[in-house]
Formats: sequence, structure tokens, C-alpha cells
Amino acid sequence: MSTRRILVDFLLREWLLLSVAVGLVTTSLYLGQMPSLNRDDLEIIYVLAILFVIVKGLEQSHLLLRISQRVARGRFLCLKLVCMTFFLSMVITNDVALLVIVPITLAHDLRRRDLVVILEAMAANAGSALTPIGNPQNLFIYWHYDLGIRTFVTTIAPFSLLFLLLLGLASLALDVRDSPARRQPPPCPVKPTGFAYLLLLPALILMILRLLPLQGGIIILVVALLLDRGCLRIDYVLLLTLVCFFGLAENIKAMIAASIPHAGHIFILSSLASQMISNVPAALLFGRFTDNWQALLWGTNAGGFGSLVGSLANLISYRLYITGNTTDNPVAFAARFTVLGYLAFFTAMGLYFAISA
Repeated sequence: MSTRRILVDFLLREWLLLSVAVGLVTTSLYLGQMPSLNRDDLEIIYVLAILFVIVKGLEQSHLLLRISQRVARGRFLCLKLVCMTFFLSMVITNDVALLVIVPITLAHDLRRRDLVVILEAMAANAGSALTPIGNPQNLFIYWHYDLGIRTFVTTIAPFSLLFLLLLGLASLALDVRDSPARRQPPPCPVKPTGFAYLLLLPALILMILRLLPLQGGIIILVVALLLDRGCLRIDYVLLLTLVCFFGLAENIKAMIAASIPHAGHIFILSSLASQMISNVPAALLFGRFTDNWQALLWGTNAGGFGSLVGSLANLISYRLYITGNTTDNPVAFAARFTVLGYLAFFTAMGLYFAISA
């Protein structure tokens, strides 16, 4: 592969990191100083890194894949796939849930696999919204605003539960008709390390809930290092991108030196910004400007619907579907994804204003 091709592939793959890095350098030069990360920022990166290690270990052990393959049998296949995505995304993040479920979906000979994958992407966004560890923006909001778990869950529960109901009804109404003639791939053997990671996950959750000290994360990293060094190959680019976003958001705050007090403004701005820069950066940016975490939580999670850029989960589901289903037109699938995504987006906006009225 030529050097030019390698460079082009890198630019296309890591465009977000490069854009944020340029913004960070530009704003720092304008201000004449580099931003400083506070303790909360560093703790969020630390917790995310540990979460990524545990989830990587679960993924490589094939434990999640085996469980999903067992469930994805028999009747009501679409409903089971969508519900699995919803509930898995609550504990292993929305992107990993899709990396597990979408390939299983594509392995079945379903009539409308395109719509099933779209429903799964929506379920990943809706389910991950319900917990602090479901997605990076939730973890940031939970940690940055020093929230309690009950307060956090009850605030966003109407959002997640409504979409669980709507997606469940849509799954039942969708005629997928799996073909029994198509043989499914044999189940992958589960590595013993999977059960160790399954025990480490509750320990991390207790740390996030501040029931165990964060220093315990070092023990998790050491255990992971001894059991399987492969689980340490996590998405360091994403972590570096988040670090740059922290700095860029701090610079923008210093340049604007203002706040946005109205909850409706925060909700609308964060949800619309998510359509262009994704919901994780939107949370990091607007979190510097407001104390109204409820509006920010709703805005960034609602912003996961809509465009393909709204959340990383959308991009992952799109990529997996297009790669594994070469007979479908990518443009047509993206159009269907966008139309249904914005239907969900405006439903979420209507629900927020109905509850806030």
C-alpha cells in the first residue's frame, strides 16, 4: 500500500481527532496558553479506559457472543435482537452492543435486515441512555455534576422506557421471517477469561457509583494484564480525542466567558450540535457552560438519533451493515436510516418538552 493511500486512510479514519487537535492548537495560540485538565477530567478518562479494558476482555472471550447466539433463536427474533441490544448497551456501552448483535443479525436470512439493524441502532442509543456507563457522554455528565444513581436514572428513564416500548412494538410489527434453511455459524468457544471480566465489571460499576475507591481500578488493570494482554488494545485514539475535547471546551469557555441558563436552550443546542459533531463532543462542550445537567443529558441522548453522525453507535451499525450486506445500496440504506432516525429525534424532543412543560 502506498504512503499516499495510508495517509488518506488515516485522515478518513481519524478525522475527528485531527479536527479537534487543530481546534485545540488554534484556540490555545489565540489565548496564548494551553488549557489545563482538572481532576474530574482525568478521572473520567481513567474510568473510561478501565471500562474499555473490561469490555474488550468480554468481547474477545466470546462470552457475550455466545449468550447472544443462544437468545437469538426461535420466534420473535426481531424483538429479541432489539431488546438484547437495548439491555446490553446499558452495561457494555452502545457501540460494543452493536458490534455483538449486528453480526448475529446479518447471519440470519431475514427479509428486512436493514430495518432490523436500524431498530438495533436506535435501541443501542435508547438503552445506553439509562445508565452512567452506557455511553461516554453519560459518564461525563454523571461524574462532572457529581450525581446520584437514582437521580440520574429517574431523570432519563422516560426517554429510555418510551423508546423501549416503541421499538418493541415496531419489532413485533416487522415481518422478518427468518429462513430455517440457512445454517448458522457454529457457536464460538468461550475463553475462561470471560468470566473473570464478568466479575470485574460490577467492581468498576461500584467505583463509578463511588461505593469503592477509584484506586481499585489499578487492581483491575493488573488482573487484566496478567490474564490477557490483548484486552489492553483498546481505543486509545478515542481517549486522546476526549482529552483534546476537554481542552478545546475549556478554551472555548475562556473565549466566550458566558453561560446558557435556559434549560430549553441547552437541550436544543446540545441535541442539534450532536447532529453535526456527535453527542459525546456536544456533552463535553456544553457541560462547560451550564449547571443544567438534566437538559444536557436529554439533549445529548436525544441527539444520538437523527443523522449518522449523531452518535458513534449510528456509524458502527451503518458500517457493519454495509460491509456485511453488499447487495443493498449504501445511499438508500443511509436515507432510510436518516428518515427513521429523525422520526425518533423529533419524538424525543416532543417528549422532553411535554415533560418539562
